[in-house]
Amino acid sequence: MAFREDLERQGNWLFRWRSYLPLLIFPLLLIALRDSEYLERAFGDLTEDIWEGFCISLSFIGLIIRCYTVGCVPEGTSGRNTSRQKARRLNTTGMYSIVRHPLYLGNFIIFLGISLFPEVWWFPFISILAFWLYYERIIFAEEEFLRNEFGILYLEWTGKTPLFPPRLSIWQKPGFPFSFKTVLKREYSGLFAIIVSFLALDTLGDIFAEGKLELDLGWTILFFVGLIIYMTLMILKKKTNILYVEGR
Repeated sequence: MAFREDLERQGNWLFRWRSYLPLLIFPLLLIALRDSEYLERAFGDLTEDIWEGFCISLSFIGLIIRCYTVGCVPEGTSGRNTSRQKARRLNTTGMYSIVRHPLYLGNFIIFLGISLFPEVWWFPFISILAFWLYYERIIFAEEEFLRNEFGILYLEWTGKTPLFPPRLSIWQKPGFPFSFKTVLKREYSGLFAIIVSFLALDTLGDIFAEGKLELDLGWTILFFVGLIIYMTLMILKKKTNILYVEGR
């Protein structure tokens, strides 16, 4: 098998399991958590609260990028499918006019915020390296699919649209109006995953760094609010047509 085909095969396999691959760094996370809460010990609670707020804000910026992207695309594109690559049309406007993979950019920023949260300097570097190693193969496989599917139209788009970082100067208005219902239907699980991730890191950090189980009231409230939102939107999506938008 040629190297190009091998990369594509690896990328398709990673694409299928991309939601679970971050779990592979969980053992390293447990090691990192033993040295977490450094800012609290060195500079006090206020500094740690500011840092945690920064990390959470960073992850939510990533989620906002995802939300705006999926809110402006048609049905059959930019989905959460894992079985195979698919695209009914090539998105070239909105977020796709300034960067070729805005959803992956959003994922990276979400992941960066989470990896910075433990306050251990080496953990974000390893996390970012792991993220890049498996996403570059996913991107390669996806771009091979799009190249074969859309031909010259795809080549023209990639000729002017960067892989990374975004080029804001070439922004084009989205081809479809923003749909808040589409965002609720497709991104509610991402919102809850972020909340659960930060709650878990905060709780495990107390256990590993201080040897005690301490549930923060604010995080606990946020978790139950997130759970209610998650369950409500899941039911609305699966049992009703309230979140249905034609063509989305």
